[in-house]
Amino acid sequence: MRYASSAVLLLASAAVACGGRTVVVVPRAPVSAAAMAELRVDPGRGRDLFWGVGGREYAPPADAVYTLKGKDEAGFSVSYDVVDPDGLEWSAKVGPEAQTEVVVSRILWGLGYHQPPIYYLPSWRLQSGEGTPTLASEARFRPKLPQLERLEEVWSWADNPYSGTRELKGLLVMLLMLNSTDLKDSNNSIYRVRDRWNGASTWYVVRDLGAALGETGTLFPRRNWLDGFEREPFIAALDGGAIAFGYGGSHRELLAMIGPADVRWAAQQLARLDDRQLHEAFRAGNYSPDAAGRFIRRIREKIADGLALRVDRREED
Repeated sequence: MRYASSAVLLLASAAVACGGRTVVVVPRAPVSAAAMAELRVDPGRGRDLFWGVGGREYAPPADAVYTLKGKDEAGFSVSYDVVDPDGLEWSAKVGPEAQTEVVVSRILWGLGYHQPPIYYLPSWRLQSGEGTPTLASEARFRPKLPQLERLEEVWSWADNPYSGTRELKGLLVMLLMLNSTDLKDSNNSIYRVRDRWNGASTWYVVRDLGAALGETGTLFPRRNWLDGFEREPFIAALDGGAIAFGYGGSHRELLAMIGPADVRWAAQQLARLDDRQLHEAFRAGNYSPDAAGRFIRRIREKIADGLALRVDRREED
C-alpha cells in the first residue's frame, strides 16, 4: 500500500463530538444475537448475487406496461411510482444511480446485511396517459411488497442499537470501499417484515445506495464512474492506529468510529465473496464484463489493503 504523508487521529473515546453531533464509538451494552439479526445475519456461502434476496420470483416483468402513478424529481435521480398489470406498485429510479444501487445492494446482501428486493431493467414501457406507451430508459425497479412495511422513522449512523459493534462499523467500511458518498441518515430505513424473512422480523437497512462506485465528494460527485473509482484511494495514510481514508464525502465525522480491526474485519467478509459472485452482482446491474472486471480488480485491491493492516489483538476482541 502507498499512503499520503499525512494522517488523522483516530478518536477512541466512547462518544466523540464531531461535526455538531455525537458519534457513539463503543457499545453501550451487549447486543443479543436476535437483535443483531435485525441488521445482519450469517450469509453462509454462495448467495446468488444475480437475483438477490427476492430471487427470480419478485423480478419485474420486462415486457409489461407500467402505469404511472407519480414522479419524484427532488433527488439526484428521477424516480417514478408505477403499477404493473397485476396491480403491484414499483419504484423505478432512472439515471446513473440505477446500476450502482443494484450492485451495491447485491454485495451488501451477499455479506448478510438486509436489503429489499431490487432489480435492473435496461428499458421498459411506461403508460403515462392516453395513447401508446413510451419506451423509458434504464431503471432500478423496487417492488412495494405487502410483506415489507417501511416505517416512517429512520435510524442514525451516529447513534443506533448497533453503535460500536463490529457489524455496524464493518458496514460503514464496506460502503467506504465501494465509494458510497451519501452517508446521510435519511437513506437508512427500518422495515417490519411479515413471516420473518431472511432471519428477522425487523430489518435495519441502508436503502438508498446509488451514490457509489465513482468518486466521493460533497458537491455532486460523479457516481457510477469507473475511472474515478479506480483512481480514488481507500486508505490514504496510516500512523499507528490512526487511519486517514480517501473518502471525500459528507458526514466524515462518522469515520471516527472506525479502527484498523474494523477495516480488517470488513475486508475479511468481502473476501468471502468469490469472483463469480461479484461478477454476478455487476451483471445484475447490466455492466459489461470488461467494466465489471475493472471494478472487481479495484475492490480486490482494497480488500488486500484492509487485510494487510496491523491490528492490536485487543482490538479484535
